[in-house]
Amino acid sequence: MPSLPRMTWDRPHLLGLEELTRDEIVTVLDLAEHFTHDSQERRKKRANLAGKVVVNLFFEPSTRTRMSFSLAARRLGADVLDFSPSGSSTSKGETFIDTAKNIEAMGIDLVIVRHAATGAPHLLAQHLQAGVINAGDGAHEHPTQGLLDIFTIRQIRGHLDGLTVGLVGDIAHSRVARSNIHGLTKLGAKIIVCGPPTLVPRGIEELGVEVSHSLDAILPRCDVINMLRIQFERQRSGLFPSITEYARLFGMDSARLKKAKPDLLLLAPGPINRGVEITPEVADGPHSAILKQVTNGLAVRMAVLHLLCGQPEEMA
Repeated sequence: MPSLPRMTWDRPHLLGLEELTRDEIVTVLDLAEHFTHDSQERRKKRANLAGKVVVNLFFEPSTRTRMSFSLAARRLGADVLDFSPSGSSTSKGETFIDTAKNIEAMGIDLVIVRHAATGAPHLLAQHLQAGVINAGDGAHEHPTQGLLDIFTIRQIRGHLDGLTVGLVGDIAHSRVARSNIHGLTKLGAKIIVCGPPTLVPRGIEELGVEVSHSLDAILPRCDVINMLRIQFERQRSGLFPSITEYARLFGMDSARLKKAKPDLLLLAPGPINRGVEITPEVADGPHSAILKQVTNGLAVRMAVLHLLCGQPEEMA
């Protein structure tokens, strides 16, 4: 594997892309590129996190994110503990903070936390000596998902500056949308958020994005479309007439794809609702990089884990 120049990283936590500088985001992307070789050499293990203990503190269901972090940590040589709230003392009334502090007392280095409450990772970072990684907090941010989306675009298109990226769907409840907005705008991309008026929060233009309520109107202008999942578990009913109506106006199917640029790149953070946000033939078609996103998630999370507590001598 080619050697990598020394990289500086002064942050003890990764809580969101809003707080990162452009250079810090590029640092993660460049290091993730370095670690893509590890993803290709699937059985290769490194010692970057040898002797470190990483805890998955997930208070919400997860498949891709939790497994990706676990595999990334093990690939770097760390020991990994998985927390399950259903079988923990939180079910007996123990607080979120007390649970985390008791786990920290066992000797851990990093906590990867997912929680339904906005700001939960930030609160945890104020009470722990261990590093904290936000794996999704309410509808606020999901920084590593944003980073892997951005990394996938850069990997396939070669650059980000000047690209037009459409974020389509449930913007109001999407932490992925916010992380994408913060990261992509810092790297020079133009962002258009698109969805029904009930699913696009008021004032989002203040984040430097364009707002549209017509996918057909913006599609010919977009270089990348990121199809966001309708988050039925986070929203009240009645935000749009029906699933059928939503799919007709905002779903990506073969007929709608013909209105796009020939080289349109299609992303979806997952899990996808097939037939709602995206039809099967499009999700599995040549424009789709959905599985590439999952693969890249491993390299991005390896990069984040290393930057927070990796051994400097293991950079090469």
